[in-house]
Amino acid sequence: MTFVKSYTNDEMLEKDVNLLKDNNISSNDIFILSHDDDRTARIVKNTEASGIDYNKKDIGQNFEKPGDELREKLRELGIADADAHEYEEDMDEGKVFLIVKNDTAKGVLS
Repeated sequence: MTFVKSYTNDEMLEKDVNLLKDNNISSNDIFILSHDDDRTARIVKNTEASGIDYNKKDIGQNFEKPGDELREKLRELGIADADAHEYEEDMDEGKVFLIVKNDTAKGVLS
């Protein structure tokens, strides 16, 4: 099961990532995604989580818009199509997402 939580505050997100890691959830199961590459990279660097890379050069080749590729990356992590579309819209509004591929994440962050 994939756990997803959105943030507007990067410090809170980083605090939650560290809490997950303190509860033995591997950084390889923790992903950060936002529309802002620099923001994503900064959070990944601060937390040693995994960033979800998407290649803007692929726009026009494999994907028509950046949102298309982001939604595909979310689907690859087990996110349903409808949810992927909603999350991508939230990223348009400046939210950043914590995505965890570990069943115990929900219990840790509830």
